[in-house]
Amino acid sequence: MSVLTLRLAGPLQLWGASARFTRRTTESAPTKSGVIGLLAAARGIQRGDDEQLKSLAALRFGVRIDQPGTRLRDFQTAVHWETDKSMPLSERFYLADAVFVAAVEGDHDLLTELHAALAAPVYPPFLGRRSCPPAQPVELGLHRKRDLLKALATEPWQASPWYAKRHGKGPVVTLPVLHEGPETSLVADTLRDQPVSFAAEHRRHSLRTIVRSEVEVARSLAAPPVPPHDPFDVLPEESA
Repeated sequence: MSVLTLRLAGPLQLWGASARFTRRTTESAPTKSGVIGLLAAARGIQRGDDEQLKSLAALRFGVRIDQPGTRLRDFQTAVHWETDKSMPLSERFYLADAVFVAAVEGDHDLLTELHAALAAPVYPPFLGRRSCPPAQPVELGLHRKRDLLKALATEPWQASPWYAKRHGKGPVVTLPVLHEGPETSLVADTLRDQPVSFAAEHRRHSLRTIVRSEVEVARSLAAPPVPPHDPFDVLPEESA
């Protein structure tokens, strides 16, 4: 088994596990369905391809909360494209200025393919919604022969410098982790977040088990500076 780790950070993120009418909420951390959708997009898997989705959905998932961010509420209006009538006012909740380290555990060959796909994605990644692009490349690393919690404990702390300065000066920092565990665990919770199909006509999710724990990360493992990244560099220059 190996583990692929991802850095999920951006101005806004929206990780919805449920939506009701005009109210779209967000979970406090990335969902498995959202991260699997990101990986499927990078690999070029189509929404209705449930067979290819199975191998990704079978990966064990966990997420470390490096910087929880703040919850933001936005009101949105829309006009029906055909009738030109105003649609009901809707609420959407986002996480602003949050940073997470997500991890998936599984077959090394599959994770190697996903790691390569993230470096050159077929479809661009986004943080829960298309309007929420990542601030930096999401791929962090591929850890061979390492389990999920060990990888989350050894990955450098990804919090912003200003946030790190405000949260203690000890040699280690204790970070919360949400990961999949046995259903018999006394501290487990459930969420309808296990992707079954992303097809628009029959999108389906089943329940999965979530265990809350903590890991200690050494402060000396501060994340190295990230080189400048301009997504428009891939576009051809306009001719004079």
